[in-house]
Amino acid sequence: MEITSINSKLLARMFLAGAKNLDSKKDWINELNVFPVPDGDTGTNMTMTIMSAAKEVSSLTEPTMAELAKAISSGSLRGARGNSGVILSQLFRGFCKVIKEYDEIDVTILCEACQKAVETAYKAVMKPKEGTILTVAKGAAEKALELSDDTEDVVTFVEEVIKQAEYVLDQTPEMLPVLKQAGVVDSGGQGLVQVLKGAYDALIGKEIDYTIEGAPTGAAPAKISAETEAEIKFGYCTEFIIVLNAPMSDNEEHAYKAFLESIGDSIVVVADDEIVKTHVHTNDPGLALQKALTFGSLSKIKIDNMREEHQEKLIKDSQKLAAQQKAEEEAYEAACADEKTNNMPAKEMGFVSVSIGEGMNEVFRGLGVDYLIEGGQTMNPSTEDMLNAIEHVNAKTVFILPNNKNIIMAANQAVDLVEDKQIIVIPTKTIPQGITALVNYIPDHSAEENKEQMMAEIENVKTGQVTYAVRDTEIDGKTIKQNDFMGIGDKSILSVGTDLRATTLEMVDAMVDEDSAIVSIYFGSDSDEDSANELATAIEEKYPDVEVEVNDGGQPIYYYVISVE
Repeated sequence: MEITSINSKLLARMFLAGAKNLDSKKDWINELNVFPVPDGDTGTNMTMTIMSAAKEVSSLTEPTMAELAKAISSGSLRGARGNSGVILSQLFRGFCKVIKEYDEIDVTILCEACQKAVETAYKAVMKPKEGTILTVAKGAAEKALELSDDTEDVVTFVEEVIKQAEYVLDQTPEMLPVLKQAGVVDSGGQGLVQVLKGAYDALIGKEIDYTIEGAPTGAAPAKISAETEAEIKFGYCTEFIIVLNAPMSDNEEHAYKAFLESIGDSIVVVADDEIVKTHVHTNDPGLALQKALTFGSLSKIKIDNMREEHQEKLIKDSQKLAAQQKAEEEAYEAACADEKTNNMPAKEMGFVSVSIGEGMNEVFRGLGVDYLIEGGQTMNPSTEDMLNAIEHVNAKTVFILPNNKNIIMAANQAVDLVEDKQIIVIPTKTIPQGITALVNYIPDHSAEENKEQMMAEIENVKTGQVTYAVRDTEIDGKTIKQNDFMGIGDKSILSVGTDLRATTLEMVDAMVDEDSAIVSIYFGSDSDEDSANELATAIEEKYPDVEVEVNDGGQPIYYYVISVE
């Protein structure tokens, strides 16, 4: 049977058949996904992605090619889940960019669409990794290009393209050692092959049930997908859709991707004129969300804690922080309204600071911060949050203290967006640096003089933070096992161990030197004052010339945040 062209009706059936075939194989595909621990979400994520598009396609009665392309592209993007799902949606998006211009498509157009699909998908991934779904798609596209001048038969063309995709899929273990160790092929690539096989069945007239009951709505397992980097350091799989206020320019998209790269890995960003799909593995999901809010509103937010044994606790922490954030916002809204009503004159200088934990909040309030943004390592604010905070500070010059290296870029963006106030970002990377900056603020000095003073003083602060390991890994010359305690310094991991107190003391030893005078301990929500005092006593005994102080920081995730000056 020879077919030389495909109309929109046939292509719709092929797409639905591909979706159904993937759905039927999702559990098998899940079992293939092993990296770096047994994982099972690629098949589910890809199925949820394609089913979202299939639902839109099945709702069309007699679609034109352009209408069909829009349904596939938009539906898959909106429903995309995980790295593999987002990449699949981008393959569809690129493919649809080409086919939407035609009433019928032949081998030449199919070839062009395959090239555009791969180009679009590779562009969406910050650091493309070979041995994944991308490699399989590229191999198929290369075969399509080779065949485009040899045949006009779409059936032969598709059949040979699938054979090449299967061949490349079989080679993926040679490209990714983790696949070879596990004895499996790439799960995302396998998912793509199953989509192509289903589409081929429809092309040759196989009897298929095209009924689509609707895309799955349940959350995918909170696991780590096979496309992630070999050394995963980030514990939260975060994905969402931005409904854009205005189309994102190429420069904005590039800057957005670069920002996400600064806070995590496994980054996939895909955009059209109306929406942007984002996927990132990060320790700071709030930062990704808040950054996204600068471009528009958010929908379909999904954050999975890849440390399942701590999931319940972290969800409770997030809920508590969300409630605290809401209370803070309401209080400041009321204060701002009163201030405007009374027409109070603007003061010369004011402060916005990022904080986390009620104990830390109290410290900053006591040091004169005008507006606190609840955020930090697990819930980072955006440029929009910064702008909102600036608006609430009735001052001619507003200093922003990000207090986290992953928030500085969001703060810097606010500088260019505010016209009625001078905005100065002090690039504090930790809470202790922010506290030091405030302590060294002198009201009688000019804004520039204060900026210079604070910038100089924060360089003299060393910060250590004690948390737990997400997974087994080797980093900074240290072998780390999952659930080990880690003492993280400003530039590297300073200590690792199975005992919290011993690991913390080892970290402090790496921070204290002959010039050290003060050690400040901020204990978190997972620690307690008695343990912190015992820690302080041990430090005082070892370093009798150093003053040690203990504070209730209340921060989640980090047992201790310790500064040395």
